[in-house]
Amino acid sequence: MLNETHDPSLSSWVDSANAAGTDFPVQNLPHAVFRRRGTGEAFRGGVAIGDEVLDMAAAQGVFEGAAAEAAARSGDATLNGLMALGPAAWSPLRHALSRALRRGASQAPRLRECIVPQAEVEYAVPADIGDFTDFFSSFHHMVNAGRVFQPDAPPLPNFRWLPIAYHGRASTIEVSGASFHRPHGQRRSPGDAAPSFGPTRCLDYEMELAAYVGPGNRRGEPIGIADAEQHLFGLCLLNDWSARDVQGWEAMPLGPFLAKNFLSTVSPWIVTLEALAPFRCALPRSADDPPTLPYLRAGAAQADAGFDVHIEVWLQTPRAGSEARRLSRSSPRHAYWSLAQMVTHHTVNGCTLRPGDLLGTGTQSGPGEGEQGCLLELTRGGRQPLHWPDGEQRTYLEDGDTVVLRGWCEHPGHARIGFGECRGSVLPARPGA
Repeated sequence: MLNETHDPSLSSWVDSANAAGTDFPVQNLPHAVFRRRGTGEAFRGGVAIGDEVLDMAAAQGVFEGAAAEAAARSGDATLNGLMALGPAAWSPLRHALSRALRRGASQAPRLRECIVPQAEVEYAVPADIGDFTDFFSSFHHMVNAGRVFQPDAPPLPNFRWLPIAYHGRASTIEVSGASFHRPHGQRRSPGDAAPSFGPTRCLDYEMELAAYVGPGNRRGEPIGIADAEQHLFGLCLLNDWSARDVQGWEAMPLGPFLAKNFLSTVSPWIVTLEALAPFRCALPRSADDPPTLPYLRAGAAQADAGFDVHIEVWLQTPRAGSEARRLSRSSPRHAYWSLAQMVTHHTVNGCTLRPGDLLGTGTQSGPGEGEQGCLLELTRGGRQPLHWPDGEQRTYLEDGDTVVLRGWCEHPGHARIGFGECRGSVLPARPGA
């Protein structure tokens, strides 16, 4: 529901928050964990406002009443404590931050002492992520990837009945800016009598969103569809890097393993679901879709179960220098399954979710050309390379490439809400593996 914090006429005493095109106006107020770059300072929680960070650890004592406990937890070294509090604490904190950061706020003189330029900080993964589950929510990604991996097979028969997922590796989730060595693995090309081992030749990105779990649930107590979003703190950008040649050989019958667990990159800022309220949307359904089973049926809430987030992927190459080339653009408004349905299905058997767990949406591809969410789809499995006017081309990522995801919401009559960026760079494979 919309409230005073979404008012597009609000402005901030932090001038950069009022600039056109900013990701972080006073209507956003996302959370991260940071410290000043190059120092031995402890990491602590902060809130983005314009091109600054409000140091929530330094701002203790400013916020009172219903927002006090949430404000205290928002300055911690990880945000699990804040996530565990739930919407009854998150919403008062958002209202208190909004009022304190608006132009003319009485708290401005005190909070000016707690402002740190974003250009001077570095970030950490904002939560202690106990578990990472990556879903398969895009019908278009399912169809496009299936045409590469199993061109003669029909679309997955279970896709339109349940949110498919696999359990990823939380230990290799890192924050934006991380570089990584090209991973090794087994691969078997068509016609080969036996697999070979070595660095992947088919390194790919995946354009995703991810949700951080809030209060969670006890083992054996499923989360009903009507309550599911009360257990989600907010969203970030996610790049679930993939080695497609390794994936094609190892994935049957148990799904991804080494092809994906070498690194997953998240953006530092978590945009709350409340900040995204103006950008809710219905998810697509067609007349030939099967009826959703009752436990996944959201009723009236299904009409705005999705989020209209614009996501773009840009490539920087050693040859092109600082010039960035757009690879993909799409939106989770094209997804088949909602975040609420993912939470409910995840817990329907009694599985426990805990504060700080991460749920990936899977690659977000749209129906049009250029809306494919990974190189596997864009290049049809490497058979149709991407070409640029200077003669450079790509089938998959090469050493020295940097991939940048950017996301934002923008509708007439509402303030632009941004996610920042999610960046990662490819280094050569380690020798001797």
